[in-house]
Amino acid sequence: MDYPIFHLSLLGDRFLFVVIAILHTIVNHGFAIGLVPIISIMEFKGFQTKNSEWDELAYKMMKTVFIVTTTIGAATGVGIWFSASLVNPNSIASLIRVFFSAWLFEWVIFVSEVALVMLYFLTWKKWTLGLDKEKHFAFGYFLSIFSWVTMAIIVAILGFMMDPGDWNEKHTFWYGFLNPIYLPQLAFRTFLALLLGGAVAQFLIQIFTSKQTQIRIQATKFVSIWILVVAPLALCAGWWYWNCIPDLMKSHLSVALGTIQFQNWYRLIIILLISGVVFSILLAFIQLIKRQFNFAIALYALLVIWLSASLGSFERAREFVRKPFIIKNYMYANGYKVEDYPLLQKDGILKHASFVSTQEITPDNKIEAGKNVFLLACAQCHTINGLNSISSNFNRMYGSDKPWNRNAMHQYIKSMHNARTYMPPFPGNDKEIDALVTYFKVIQYAPDPDINTFGYNKLSISKDENQRLLELINAKDSLQSKLNK
Repeated sequence: MDYPIFHLSLLGDRFLFVVIAILHTIVNHGFAIGLVPIISIMEFKGFQTKNSEWDELAYKMMKTVFIVTTTIGAATGVGIWFSASLVNPNSIASLIRVFFSAWLFEWVIFVSEVALVMLYFLTWKKWTLGLDKEKHFAFGYFLSIFSWVTMAIIVAILGFMMDPGDWNEKHTFWYGFLNPIYLPQLAFRTFLALLLGGAVAQFLIQIFTSKQTQIRIQATKFVSIWILVVAPLALCAGWWYWNCIPDLMKSHLSVALGTIQFQNWYRLIIILLISGVVFSILLAFIQLIKRQFNFAIALYALLVIWLSASLGSFERAREFVRKPFIIKNYMYANGYKVEDYPLLQKDGILKHASFVSTQEITPDNKIEAGKNVFLLACAQCHTINGLNSISSNFNRMYGSDKPWNRNAMHQYIKSMHNARTYMPPFPGNDKEIDALVTYFKVIQYAPDPDINTFGYNKLSISKDENQRLLELINAKDSLQSKLNK
C-alpha cells in the first residue's frame, strides 16, 4: 500500500464516496442530461410559434439547471475525485493508467460543458432575435450532446469495473472501453436520465406557471408525451442491462440494496424501483387525458423523489454487486491486485506497506499491528463500531454476552470469502490474522485505541499499554466464561 491511510471511523469510507456519487448522479442525470434537452426544445417551440411564454418558461427552468449544476453538481463532481482518491487510491490510479486518454477527453468535454451551461443561460436575455437566437439554440443543443458524451465516457469505465471482458488478456484501451456491460448500461442510464428529466420538468412547470393557463396545459402535454416515450425504453434498457450482469453479481443483490439484516426482502425494493417508472407512465397518461387535477405539484414532487431514490439505489447496488472486486478479476475491493496475492499471503501486507507504524509483528506491538492490518485490509468497507461494523458482525456471530472465540475468528477470516462471495480473500498471512484477531478481541472489551496512520515508525500503543490490553482480554474472557456456565 503506497498511500497514506484514510478512514472514517463512524460512517465508513465507502459511505463518503457513495453519498457524493449518488448526489452527483442525480444532478447530472436529472438536470444536465435529462432536463436540458427538454428546455432546448421548449425554447425552439417558443421561437417557432412566436409564443414568448414558451421561451420564458424555458428560461426559468434553465435558471434552475444553472444554479443546481454549478453548485451541487460542480461540488460533487470534484468531490467524487477527492473521495475516490482517499477511499481507494490504488483503484483510481489503475483506472487513470488504463483510461488516460478517455479521462483526458472527458475533462475537455466537461470543461466545454461548464462553459456551455454558462453561455446558454447568461446569453438567454441578450440573444433574442434572428441569427443571435439561432446561435443560442446551438448552445442548448451542444450542451445536451456534451452532457451525454461525458456520461458515455464515464459509463464505459464503470462497466469496465464490473466486467472488463477480454481486457485482462489483451490489455488494450478499446477492449477495456467496449466492455460487455457498456452499451446496455449506457442505454439504461440514458433513458432513465431522460425520464428523470421529464419528471423534474413536470414539477417545475407546476411551479413556474399558473393554473388553467394555456402554457401550463401545452407544456404539461409536451412533457407527458416525452415521459410516455422514454419510460418504456428505460424499462427495456433496464431489462437488457440486467441480463448482461454476471450471475455472481446478481447473487449479491440481496445485500446490496439494503444491508445483510434485510436481505430477505430485497425483491420488494426491486419492485419499488420498477413501480417508480410505472408510476411516471400512469401520471403522464392521466395528465394527457385530464388537463387539470388536484395535488399535481405534490404528485410530481413525489415522482422526482421516487425516481431519484431509484437512481440512488441503482448506484448503491452497482457499487456493491461487483464485489469482491473493485475491478473484476484485476483488483479486489480492498485495493490489492489479484496478481499480488501470492506474494502478500507469503510475506504479509505490513512488510509491503509504506504508511504504517508496524511493518513487523512482535509481542510488544501486536495490538497496533492488528489495527494496521485492519486499516489496510478491511477498512475500505468496514468500521469498528460505526456503519457496517466489525463489532456488530462478531456480536451477531458469537453473541454479545460471550467471549468471541479466537480460533473460530481466525478460521472465519481465513476462509470468509468461501461463505460470503462478496468478501475478498484475506490478503495477509496467518501471523497477521492472529494480530488482527487480537485487535478485534481488544475492541470487544475496551475502546478502540488510536494510532497514527502517517507512516511514522513510533508506536502509538506503548509496550506497557499493549501488555495491559492483552491481560484485559484474558481476564474478561475468563470472567465471561464463568458467568455463562
